[in-house]
Amino acid sequence: MKYLLNGNRIEITDTDSFDIEEILECGQCFRFKRTGEKKYRIIALNRVLNIEQTEDKVIFYPCSKEDFENLWSDYFDFDTDYSKIKKIVSQNDPIMQKAVEYAGGIRLLNQEPFETLISFIISQNNNIPRIKGIIGRLAEKYGIAANEEYLFPKRESLINADIEDYMSVGTGFRAKYLSDCISKLESGEIVLEDIVKKPTSQARDELLKIKGVGPKVADCVLLFSLKKREVFPVDVWVKRVMESLYFNGKETSIKSIGEFAAKKWGEYAGYAQQYLFYYARSEKIGL
Repeated sequence: MKYLLNGNRIEITDTDSFDIEEILECGQCFRFKRTGEKKYRIIALNRVLNIEQTEDKVIFYPCSKEDFENLWSDYFDFDTDYSKIKKIVSQNDPIMQKAVEYAGGIRLLNQEPFETLISFIISQNNNIPRIKGIIGRLAEKYGIAANEEYLFPKRESLINADIEDYMSVGTGFRAKYLSDCISKLESGEIVLEDIVKKPTSQARDELLKIKGVGPKVADCVLLFSLKKREVFPVDVWVKRVMESLYFNGKETSIKSIGEFAAKKWGEYAGYAQQYLFYYARSEKIGL
């Protein structure tokens, strides 16, 4: 990766396997706003960052060299060789070859675990515009203002929030799940910092202790914030997509789909899931 500092802007000139629209619009994060063609504002890592992408560069601003190297480089997974991964997951697989060609600029983000956990609890049985709205209202109520946006709330700021407080920002039935999550984190029953060190199955079991966290939400947290890249989240829609693309339209259990993904893509299953998700959604496969 090649980049240079230009005032308060980082300009990345080596943009292989990077498409900001595909990265942000593939369902792995929620705190972003489209401000123009290939232009976005994201709120993450206690920062507000503008991103613009042209044919030959990606521009981050305002962004110091220190923030880029210590925060954003890892957030956007710049140390991972995506060309290699795309070649591996699509080998002898015409379906994945199409998906990779269609959405080859996707990167898996390394998000903050607490925000990811809360966000995906909110995401249950919800659509993306509504999820973004609920998270935005939660941030406005409990977060800190920064550059005309509100940062995601710290865990400490939610300690005294009750179910009615969560309901007031539109969480609905998810309010009791958020309350249980904060309670378990505060009591030390769940320690996110320790989960990342555990094998995937144990890490998943820890997350499943939280009310309202099922396998899909747990797997999204594992994949998008805890670097468990072998995880293949399956919801009802991904199930239909996999049935359509790999099982000749036959009804297939989520367990069987997970086993298929683990055997076929192994440690790269999470990358495969995102390529397929974006490709299938854009082409309306499985709908």
